[in-house]
Amino acid sequence: MAKQSSLADFHKGSGAVFAERDGWLLPLHFGDSAAEYAAVRSTCGFIDLSHRGLLQFIGPDRLSFLQGMLSNDLRLLKPFEGQYATLLTQQGKVVADVRVLCAMNSFYLDFWDNLKDRIIEHLNRYLVADEVEIADRSDEYATLSIQGPRSEPLLKEVFGQVALPSQLLQHGMLTVNGTPICVVRESHTGEPGFDLIAPKSGLRILAARLTERGKPISASWVGEEAQNILRVEAGIPRYGVDFSDDNLLLEVGIENAVSYTKGCYLGQEVVERIRSRGHVNKKLCGLLLEGSDPASAGDPVHADGKEVGRITSSVFSPQLKRPVALAYLNKDYWTPGTAMSLTRHGATTSPMVTELPFVSSS
Repeated sequence: MAKQSSLADFHKGSGAVFAERDGWLLPLHFGDSAAEYAAVRSTCGFIDLSHRGLLQFIGPDRLSFLQGMLSNDLRLLKPFEGQYATLLTQQGKVVADVRVLCAMNSFYLDFWDNLKDRIIEHLNRYLVADEVEIADRSDEYATLSIQGPRSEPLLKEVFGQVALPSQLLQHGMLTVNGTPICVVRESHTGEPGFDLIAPKSGLRILAARLTERGKPISASWVGEEAQNILRVEAGIPRYGVDFSDDNLLLEVGIENAVSYTKGCYLGQEVVERIRSRGHVNKKLCGLLLEGSDPASAGDPVHADGKEVGRITSSVFSPQLKRPVALAYLNKDYWTPGTAMSLTRHGATTSPMVTELPFVSSS
């Protein structure tokens, strides 16, 4: 049976239409996905990210253990800072992508919940003599996100005129009605935003307060349909959609998830070998498409009479008024402006390689 957010009934009252994804029953839209998209671009939108998992790492060896497991450099983090990272196999393939949050006496890893079992299994395989306790906090906490240009002033109304985190993945503790909430600066849409990691017991009160304070500026709850358009426009790859454990880290183009100076970690030899060679053989790139219909995942892309890539995600961009796509392209075809060939519904069109993101923050 699919999991549900503790806000499922709250969302039904807001007109949510649900669909199953990755073992969760999630709001697909709240009646008008176009209006939800527009809210994030013009004012702000609320996103229920209850399908995120959370692990806490405690113990004197927590830094050395995670430093040897993750692709980024945790030694750079001070309390209340964070970074993006990946877990890799010895062959440099991506097991999962995670956010690392540094607390006073522990680290937290935040990730899509459907990756939790594989993350725990992977970490436990290498947790031998280290004094580290891994505590699963996924059932205790859930995440709500507020995204859009008006997100910061709205949160200051909710929390009072407090200082909010100013750097990406910087975080701090604030309270609403006595409930402690971790506020993380983060963007899932290309727009400014914050994630609110809150005890599930206080989630409904927080959601209701956000909804009420958002009414004067026409803020909206945002479902999966609009979220996906915003994500692709921002050029943000999604694990299980745009990359998986079939992909090398450097194929995905998430350079902010890797440190080239930290030294040894699982998969580091492969990453360094590729970097010293200069490139991977394929990489996730952006494509501007013709017409009005998005491509389908798996559609082949051709150039010079041969297949040179495959589509992973494609949406119609309201900002650009044309379809766009993320696609893996062979190394000779990464240059922006390069013309491709794509056949859809019996018609051949000419997509063009472009730099990511497709849409920058307003």
